[in-house]
Amino acid sequence: MRVRVDEFASEEEASAIASAIAEHTGEEVTVHSGDGESVLAAGRPPAGCERTESGRESRRKTRTDESDLSDRERRLRAEIADIEAGGPEKYCDRLSEQSKLFVRDRLDLWFDGLDFEDGRFANFDAWHPDSPEVDGEAESDGNRLPADGLLTGAGDLDGRSVHVMANDFTVKAGSMAKRGVEKFLRLQQRALKTGRPVLYLMDSSGGRIDEQTGFFANREGIGKYYYNHSMLSGRVPQICVLYGPCIAGAAYTPVFADFTVMVEGMSAMAIASPRMVRMVTGEEISMDDLGGPGVHSQFSGSADLVAHDEEHARDLVAQLVTYLPDNADEKPPRTEGRPPENSPGGPNGIDAVIPEKPNRGYDMHDVLSRLADSGSVFGLGSGYGGEIITAFCRIDGRPVGVIANQPATRAGAIFPDSAAKAASFVWTCDAYNVPLLYLCDTPGFMAGSGVEKEGILEQGKKMIYATSAATVPKQCVIVRKAYGAGIYAMSGPAYDPESTIALPPGEIGIMGPEAAINAVYANKLNAIDDPDERAEREAQLREEYRRDIDAHRMASEVVIDEIVPSADLREELIARYDFYEDVEKQRPDKKHGTVL
Repeated sequence: MRVRVDEFASEEEASAIASAIAEHTGEEVTVHSGDGESVLAAGRPPAGCERTESGRESRRKTRTDESDLSDRERRLRAEIADIEAGGPEKYCDRLSEQSKLFVRDRLDLWFDGLDFEDGRFANFDAWHPDSPEVDGEAESDGNRLPADGLLTGAGDLDGRSVHVMANDFTVKAGSMAKRGVEKFLRLQQRALKTGRPVLYLMDSSGGRIDEQTGFFANREGIGKYYYNHSMLSGRVPQICVLYGPCIAGAAYTPVFADFTVMVEGMSAMAIASPRMVRMVTGEEISMDDLGGPGVHSQFSGSADLVAHDEEHARDLVAQLVTYLPDNADEKPPRTEGRPPENSPGGPNGIDAVIPEKPNRGYDMHDVLSRLADSGSVFGLGSGYGGEIITAFCRIDGRPVGVIANQPATRAGAIFPDSAAKAASFVWTCDAYNVPLLYLCDTPGFMAGSGVEKEGILEQGKKMIYATSAATVPKQCVIVRKAYGAGIYAMSGPAYDPESTIALPPGEIGIMGPEAAINAVYANKLNAIDDPDERAEREAQLREEYRRDIDAHRMASEVVIDEIVPSADLREELIARYDFYEDVEKQRPDKKHGTVL
């Protein structure tokens, strides 16, 4: 839009005019002085409201002015453009306030347009002015329900064909009702047939309460979402991105998905809204404090990734899918291998990273950066259960799922949260044929009344179960210490790994030397009166114990397969993953296990 102002207007005044008009109209504005062509100032509409012309109105006008169309086709195209313009104008303001994109602009960001869409005319007769079933006032009174507020179809995400659904927040705040629910169910059922990933772009306030008799408890109603999620689980990857507060039923799709991404400043999910929480419990709490990204990335573990904005969310998912196959019958896609970010050998290699003192902390990411292809480490759940790292990476172009103890966080001891996170990650990798790499340096499971109340035994059981049941190729590396049941959870020799490899500092034992000496020899040591003699005897016992758990003793007894120089570890892993690529593992013939 071109706007002319008095030739005496200042640049500041012109800029203010441009910004105000752009915000009001949703159009790009240029302000010119008098009859001149020079531009004094320019204004762009806030994020979300561009659709007033470039989004909504341009969609209304799509191809309707082409002279080669018949009247019938022209009318149909006008109807399609009107549907694609979205819901009532009042909801555009909400998009602007939250810096969110209109749903079809969002799909353009993800796919450069869908390949096709299903159910665009859903609920058309209930709202469109041209329908004989409405009085022509449907749009003006705020009852626009284009596509029933839910878009479904398919698109190409950087070369990967995926099913996609997306809530339209401009239609009754993205709420779900009968026709939209039916579209959602069809999408899921078709994904089972095609064996292609499903992408859920969620921005929903939940079920449409005033229409619940049409979809809530029906056999083919909203409850069937989660049945279908369960059927799809482990069959095709399900990825969910949250763009708004998803409440009650809408919050279950993110937690059923294999991977969930939340967006800072706009995402939330909770079993009930703050208003309902206040009614039920009396608690006053904001939506962000109740179920924002911080809550679910750090405390519940329900969010795997947190994006800064909409573009970042798209980038994260585009990276994520490169580690995953389309379905459980396929292998993850390989790429051209590349050297690691840092050399595994030399003065700054793995040996330099691992401290000489067994109780001193270090960052396991520094080891991983010397094993994985440069730029390929993709962490998941980094804010939750930080004692264990869960990440995808590539080793010579092969996608690998990494479960690594983190000595920099609480000495790498396994806590309930980290055990639960690891179990879920192992289970997911195994479902989608992603080989596993365990990097073990842990004093074992944490002890104490606190972790017992938090379910350390229950969560530890799940981690051990997932490791036991996994049938993908597994490599276990004893980086430094593996004490107690930690060696079980980290796929030690008894857990059917293709190899158990130790680096030179490696140790495997029921417990560390200090704890062992205290448990076995405390009374004898206390009986020695001379402090120097007692310290000398304690040091002697510690060294004797350490020889028993040393990697060389374990290799001598063929408990482990090999001790590998740190500089050779990456090449050793490449060779072993190549050799065991098609390994077949037998598990008992049964319906399923009972550990969840």
